[in-house]
Amino acid sequence: MEERYLTCIGCPMGCALTVTMNGNEVVSVTGNTCKRGDDYARKEVTNPTRIVTSTVKVLNGSAETVSVKTKEDIPKGKIFECVKALKGVEVKAPVHIGDVILSNVVDTGVDIVATKDVN
Repeated sequence: MEERYLTCIGCPMGCALTVTMNGNEVVSVTGNTCKRGDDYARKEVTNPTRIVTSTVKVLNGSAETVSVKTKEDIPKGKIFECVKALKGVEVKAPVHIGDVILSNVVDTGVDIVATKDVN
């Protein structure tokens, strides 16, 4: 049996989690004070994912850039590919919250969306 130690990011509590594993199988999660901690720990040790945030250039807008993020989390191993895919992306104003800036980023099935308005 192997133990892995994590700090939960599922809620503001930041619980110290201990995940007991038998090979690739999660046997138990302890230290969590809510269900989100258990869910987070199981996912983190078997298939870690993250939301990616960045900015892209806006042409002819009231701001030079617009903040963007992945609409859903993507595999942690694809973060650098995702950021690289955003490099050089330019959008024309106006941009609205939720506009798809880049579809299916790095073949994840997840879109990059704007997180603010730029006129």
